[in-house]
Amino acid sequence: MSSITADGHSTPAVDQAGGNVGPLEQQHLRHANYRAVASGAEVTKTHWHIAIANALGWGFDGMDGVIFALVAPMVIKEFALTLPEFRSGMQIALFIGIAGLYFWPWLADRFGRRTLLAVNIALFSLLMPVAALSPTFAIFVMARSLLFFALNGEWSLGSMLVAETWPARLRGRVISITRSAWCLGATLAGAIAGLVAANFGWRAAVMVPGVIALLAIYIRSTCPESPHWVRAQDRKRRISETLARGGSVSADDSAWFGKAKSVGIRQVFMPDVLPATLVALFVACASTCIYGTVGAWMPLYLSTEKHWSTTEYSLFYVFYGLCGFLGLCTVGWLIDKIGRRRTFIITLIEGAVFMTLWVYSESHIWLWTFGLAWCLGFLGFWGPSTTLTAEVFPTRIRGAANGVVWAIAYFVGFVLFPFVSIALQQHTGSFALSFLCIPVLMIAMAIGVFLWVPEHSGKELNEIIE
Repeated sequence: MSSITADGHSTPAVDQAGGNVGPLEQQHLRHANYRAVASGAEVTKTHWHIAIANALGWGFDGMDGVIFALVAPMVIKEFALTLPEFRSGMQIALFIGIAGLYFWPWLADRFGRRTLLAVNIALFSLLMPVAALSPTFAIFVMARSLLFFALNGEWSLGSMLVAETWPARLRGRVISITRSAWCLGATLAGAIAGLVAANFGWRAAVMVPGVIALLAIYIRSTCPESPHWVRAQDRKRRISETLARGGSVSADDSAWFGKAKSVGIRQVFMPDVLPATLVALFVACASTCIYGTVGAWMPLYLSTEKHWSTTEYSLFYVFYGLCGFLGLCTVGWLIDKIGRRRTFIITLIEGAVFMTLWVYSESHIWLWTFGLAWCLGFLGFWGPSTTLTAEVFPTRIRGAANGVVWAIAYFVGFVLFPFVSIALQQHTGSFALSFLCIPVLMIAMAIGVFLWVPEHSGKELNEIIE
């Protein structure tokens, strides 16, 4: 795409559309890590830095969510809360956090992916100790809200950066495999809860992840900006300057600029993008509803109804994360081999079958066996889920569109749907029926994927939609 002189600077080059490289890209081409991903054809060390950065972000996300789930029984006990009171507090935090799902990707469409990714992770690391030191439940909820707001944009930024830099033939595989780091974060959270929370209390366990703030420096220093985003900014500037001096632009440029100069919620529902938005909303909302019950209530379910100790269910989470890691790595290989749709359906059906068997199990042996079996598909389907939402939108609104889709999905799956789970628990006195809703939702999602989700395996981003 560009040629580099002996002193490391770029000479005038042409972009993928055949025009001169814009001034912003000329600036970025001075840096070796940007040049390494500018063509997108060959995998370089910089590609791996980007993948590792995304994986770290997912790992922090898994650590955060699982630690707070594992210590939930201790928090409820310390603050003398009823289950509805605890649920309401967490839903307030989730509701505030939903704003972060839109805010950070929306900001990334204006200022780029890389820097905001590092900021998200640094804020997460600095806010964890604040939550750990909360003297009252109200302050705990406030700290939790800020954590959600800070972290909720991180994984979508990382997924977009991977999607916009890695070659198309590997895009789904890398997004899915880096997504598996969430499971390693969950495993680490289980180990922290089992070793630290069980012996020193939940506050000490929540404090531990704060030490990872320095990793944001690694992300900021090794990852380049997305070439897709850079070129979109140059194209916007070129068209704007041409129109300002009374020049004319092509019909394609004119149509593109009319959309690109107004990034926001309205664009996500315009006729050319609406089909992608509806598919992404279906996938995202189904994903969060499926995960919501397990993410919020499994430790409490194992503690109160299966009579597991903190140490035992924390150990289960260690293997839960490891099995999910295996599932997502397997999915990462399958997603580019047999396609998104087939992999989606296989993982959903596998998870639904073993989740059903798990709910009806009473012995520890079968709870462990079926529990670890459903982890493969239950966590594995997030590979194609996050791949689809990262690749289905045009670059000009990829951040904002991801923010809109996942903000709506979080509201549906993590704010509204828990009312269903708690209502069923309060009515029956058990979480069993709430957990049995999950296989039903997974089968329904598999049917929807078969009917509505298009196949994007191996396609360049600009081939999918632009």
